[in-house]
Amino acid sequence: MKRRRFFKTLAALPAAPALIAQAQSSAAQTAQTPTAQPPAGPGRGAAGARFGESNVPTFEETSPELVAAGEPRFFTAAQFSALRRLSALLMPPLSGNPGALDCGAPEFLDFLIGASLPDRQKLYRGGLDALNAKSKKSFNKSFADLNDSDADAVVRPLLVPVAWVQDSPKDPTIQFVVEAHRDIRTATQNSREWAAAGAASGRRRGGGGTYLNPIDPIYRS
Repeated sequence: MKRRRFFKTLAALPAAPALIAQAQSSAAQTAQTPTAQPPAGPGRGAAGARFGESNVPTFEETSPELVAAGEPRFFTAAQFSALRRLSALLMPPLSGNPGALDCGAPEFLDFLIGASLPDRQKLYRGGLDALNAKSKKSFNKSFADLNDSDADAVVRPLLVPVAWVQDSPKDPTIQFVVEAHRDIRTATQNSREWAAAGAASGRRRGGGGTYLNPIDPIYRS
């Protein structure tokens, strides 16, 4: 009987170091495993975060003033200056309404044409370059540097009546002036500044039908 107990004890001895090592390994794994935090309150998950909060993307905020800084992004500096001069000439302040420059129409068109199809971009760029070229030829100045009288002398021959939008002029510079005039007017009369001026004066938005009666002299009776 004593010999049987001795052999049982001897057989159990080699297993003791293995059990100790296994216990130590389990303790180390337990220490490395993070403990789940209980919810901090109703509608919150681990670590006090709301349910699904970790999956919500974050975006950098941009100040509206930076977006509307007025720096040309699509047109070159010379083209953008010509567009501003054309805008001031075709849509000046009139009858208590702000003009194209007051409403930021050139800056808006710089953005709009930059996002337009290549054919429209080509029309605008070619038209603005043509205005500068005609000004250089006639007055040895860029279009932006012309006074009202000289600028009118450059633009007036390019103003033609168009009965239908589909009836585009064959001359690309004339077509540019026709479309730019329409775009400048639309951008101006759909601006926040135009709406604010109309509200302040009690007029209806659009200046009582000004949109349907373009201001260039060729349409005047």
